[in-house]
Amino acid sequence: MSVLAWQKSSFSEDQANCVFVAVAPDGTIRLRESDEPGTVLTTTPDQLAALLQHIKPRRPNC
Repeated sequence: MSVLAWQKSSFSEDQANCVFVAVAPDGTIRLRESDEPGTVLTTTPDQLAALLQHIKPRRPNC
């Protein structure tokens, strides 16, 4: 298994509660949380983009 290059999310300001993201050789996205680094979620770029779009705060139309 290759070693992943984990990057801390820019939204993880707290040192104790950080989300890390890595791109695997097969193109999937891996996510893990600093409290449970052995638990890794796998998703596709399209699925992650859809999730982020869904949870992103909506701004009212001006």
